[in-house]
Amino acid sequence: MASGKILTLLIVATLLALAGAWVVARSYRASMKRLMKTPLPAPSTATGQVSFAAAPPALAPAIPLTLADNRRAHLRLLLWFIGLTVLMSLLRTVITQLLAAAPITLKTVATLGAAYAWPVLPVFAVIGRWSRPRFVGAMLGWFVLAVLLLSWRTNENVSFAMVVKWMLFDTGLPLIVVTALCLGGATRAVGPWLAPLFMLFAGSSLLGLDLLAALIAGDGPFIHWLAATLNVTLAFALFALLPWLLAWWPARALGRWLALAYRQRRISELLYLFTAVWVIALVGPALGAIGELGWGALVVFLPLLCIPLGAAAMQRRADPAGARPPTLLALRVFQQDANVQDIFDRVIERWRLTGNTVLIAGTDLVDRTIDADDIFTFLDGRLGERFIGNPADVPRRLADFEWQRDVDGRYRVNECYCHDTTWQDALAALVRVSDVVLMDLRNFVAENKGCLHELQVLASTPKLARVVVLINDQTQLAPAQAIAASAPAGRFFWLRQQGTTPLATEQVLAPLFERDRGSAAG
Repeated sequence: MASGKILTLLIVATLLALAGAWVVARSYRASMKRLMKTPLPAPSTATGQVSFAAAPPALAPAIPLTLADNRRAHLRLLLWFIGLTVLMSLLRTVITQLLAAAPITLKTVATLGAAYAWPVLPVFAVIGRWSRPRFVGAMLGWFVLAVLLLSWRTNENVSFAMVVKWMLFDTGLPLIVVTALCLGGATRAVGPWLAPLFMLFAGSSLLGLDLLAALIAGDGPFIHWLAATLNVTLAFALFALLPWLLAWWPARALGRWLALAYRQRRISELLYLFTAVWVIALVGPALGAIGELGWGALVVFLPLLCIPLGAAAMQRRADPAGARPPTLLALRVFQQDANVQDIFDRVIERWRLTGNTVLIAGTDLVDRTIDADDIFTFLDGRLGERFIGNPADVPRRLADFEWQRDVDGRYRVNECYCHDTTWQDALAALVRVSDVVLMDLRNFVAENKGCLHELQVLASTPKLARVVVLINDQTQLAPAQAIAASAPAGRFFWLRQQGTTPLATEQVLAPLFERDRGSAAG
């Protein structure tokens, strides 16, 4: 009975988190549009020059990094998650073998540990921004290999059908939950953060229905009055949803705690997702043991302790004293959602391994940049506080930026939320704190006046090392290059996309890292 309730709780919470993620992302995007268009009583002068009071302090020299450094950081991140996964899967194997009073041998631990190591795939999928079909294909491939490995290494008393059934139980439900909740756009960005809140809500509903069942079993006067007053459907709905009024307070507190922990860099998106996947993976073994062990089945979740210990070890790696990582400013033609999302997934996500990223927030990147702090600030009705209302707000917003490494070793994306009349002031400040710029001018036309203003600022701002401009056959190049002509020699690097095939990730990254070589425009 208990295992069935827990399984129901997991399924219901997942469905609610999916629906909630869609609603929150849609509402967040609509609120951003409304706030960006909100007229201000005292609009900015919009000169493109930030005032002395808003100018950032002098910056320490950026760490000289190369594309090879970025490759090594990428490999290091993948190997770190692989190592942590192997450790946790081996520990899970030992625990489950002890609970089953089964022999623990090197062969058993190695074989089962390999089969149980599948939680590394969702992390790879998020790092590489895999599509759902690609992730499902990778999981199915892992399933087939695991079945073949277990069939090869088990004795004759274990049939092939038993191995398949076992692996379906171990990976079937987790595959559905992880695919639905942890991948995609809004669901990946918002769903996992809402899942524990909806676990509280769904749990309160189960308790309410248990109370109704107890009242029915007691056959007291209250239940007779309830039956005479309400129909059956309404009574069930009342006992399922009324407890949400009580669950709201702990759910709200939990959401605020998650936002604070994220803001203070105690958790990161990747580690949170990794933890969530492992919790889902361990639910099955815990359900199998709960009948015999009761609360003792929680011992199955002991491998989760490896995550904070591993994160603490990883966080010890720091940047050299007195130096800072390079900062990338990302600019784009707005209302080109597919283009900018592709660049974010392939290029900016890789850049984050070795440097900071700053940009002006827009609805085109909501699914990529929204984080726990954004989500719960929005749910608290305080999204408007993030917006820059006048030039004096710029330093306040920049002071909130997170410049240090995250707990997983990557750097975060920092955004300025701007009204239509204040984005020029934010741009001027962002350029001054940036070392390099990636500007996506694919499909640019001369009517994109905002891009022309950005090019003017990029051309005139001192000490800016490199501006990599992505163009394609539809880009109206002449007006853009006319403005850029006033820039110091070698600052602008024009990178052309041939046809509809996007440029390779490292083809875009290379000129950003070669900013000190003075390479010619391409």
